[in-house]
Amino acid sequence: MFNIFKMALRNLMRYSRRTMLTVSLIVIGVVFVSVFVSVSGSFKNMMISQITDSMTGHVQVHRRGYMGAAETLPQNMNIKLMGLDRFDNAMKDVEGVEAVSERIKFGGMFSTFTETSNIRLNGIDPVQEYKVVPLLPSRILEGSKELKTGSIIIPRLFANSMKVKVGDTVVVVATNRDGSVNGKQLKVTGIIESATGPGGRDGYVHIEDAKEILRMDIPEISEIAIRLKDFDKLHEFEAALTKRLSTELNKKGLPIFDVHTWERLSPFYNIARMIDLMTLFVKVLLVAVVLISILNVMIMAVYERIREIGTAAAIGTRPHKIMLLFLIEGLLMGIIGAATGALVSIAAVFIINAQKFTFSFGQQKEILLTASVDYRQLLAICLTVAAVAVIASLQPAIKASRTEPVNALRHV
Repeated sequence: MFNIFKMALRNLMRYSRRTMLTVSLIVIGVVFVSVFVSVSGSFKNMMISQITDSMTGHVQVHRRGYMGAAETLPQNMNIKLMGLDRFDNAMKDVEGVEAVSERIKFGGMFSTFTETSNIRLNGIDPVQEYKVVPLLPSRILEGSKELKTGSIIIPRLFANSMKVKVGDTVVVVATNRDGSVNGKQLKVTGIIESATGPGGRDGYVHIEDAKEILRMDIPEISEIAIRLKDFDKLHEFEAALTKRLSTELNKKGLPIFDVHTWERLSPFYNIARMIDLMTLFVKVLLVAVVLISILNVMIMAVYERIREIGTAAAIGTRPHKIMLLFLIEGLLMGIIGAATGALVSIAAVFIINAQKFTFSFGQQKEILLTASVDYRQLLAICLTVAAVAVIASLQPAIKASRTEPVNALRHV
């Protein structure tokens, strides 16, 4: 076997120009795919992070049917006190939770005493909310990042249209589930950057103020946002929590809660899927490049070395060894091209990071692109290239092994 490897390597060196051309094509393909996967993967992770760490959290729990009417912010579909107790008991049986934040979402009238407009508000406990969505404070452009009782944080676009600035006193009026109207005077302590997507134009008040405005004598919650310790275990956690909460039934025998991951809450999940699909197409393109390159070279090698193959067969070399020789030649080109491409890819990603490229996403500006090499992906690409190289060499190798010595030696 070692002698066959030596012969295969010697044959590649004999036809060095052709070998270099083929290996170069493989290197270019591997570099292109690897860099694309690294950059697109980093953009995808950044996009997911911007959504989950500044707005939605990783997982949300609602009362069954709430999301079907979420745009209207239905007060009659909040999670009641008994439901909260059941949820707390269920969470004791589920692992992997880093933080939990309860939210009260409602719509109201926002008045500056001279102008009035509709506004969507989130009543939050800032301590717990900032643990679930740690990027939320970084979106506050003006004023204090703290949210105390008696204060309100409003979106920038809303502040511009209403001509409101930090320090102004405003009034929020809302109707609770019983139809009772109540208002509260609040002080604008922050202006938050509007983000694209659900909740991107929502204002924030302290959860105690929300309860007061809605006259909640008994606590009710619109949604519960959850942050996981390990985001990669998102779907495992969703399945475990859904299974556990499915045992909590209402009087009709139906589950009380619905569990939603960020994927079902944000339209940007479709963009993430498009990135995955594009990555798959690029990988298929790499396979095609390697397949055509190796197949072309090996077919030409068989035709050019037909007399050599006939001579080897005539002196007693078995057909399977001749076939193995060509397979190893294809394998070596694949391995050399893949290994070289992997090293060049790592260097290319390092150069990209050193250039500190920035881009915009929604309302977010000057986001730094930080590409990272997924070594498992890179290894998978290299193994795929090596496997395709062997497959591409198979047909020429079989043809060479079946060559009749008499006919081969007559070949001019």
